[in-house]
Amino acid sequence: MNRIYLIQERCTGCKSCEIACAVQHSKSKTLFGAIAERPAPARRLFVEEAEGRRMPVLCRHCEEAPCVASCIAGCLYVDAKGYVRRHKERCIGCWSCIMVCPFGVVTRDAVARIAVKCDRCHKLDVPACVAACPTRALQLREVDELPAEVRRTVVLRESGARSAS
Repeated sequence: MNRIYLIQERCTGCKSCEIACAVQHSKSKTLFGAIAERPAPARRLFVEEAEGRRMPVLCRHCEEAPCVASCIAGCLYVDAKGYVRRHKERCIGCWSCIMVCPFGVVTRDAVARIAVKCDRCHKLDVPACVAACPTRALQLREVDELPAEVRRTVVLRESGARSAS
């Protein structure tokens, strides 16, 4: 199973991921077409700023997703790949999912009165946000791949520290 990971040191907060997300979820699938659409296409991830740092916040597709557990209409579900998705025609606009999401990434379409959340661009091999990231801060990786890379970095850092002393 692969997930979207953020390499914080690489993120410049440029919002390319936000724009790519909105365009991917637009009717036209083009930047200029999306700009002209009404209502404007909604982004499913958010570049937020706190204490001078900006970075994207996006759905983690939690294994035990509180949004799925709180959905009283059966709108949200976990698909065969482990992604939290929705049957938008079932959404009743109760906003339970919005209230329980620990990351604040479930929002609403005020016109249609339905919940809006990341679908991990399930029809694409690589999500639009990942493909658009100019610094490769967003990466699509297998779940066990990134921790292994971090461990290798620790070994290199620690072995370098010992040889320098």
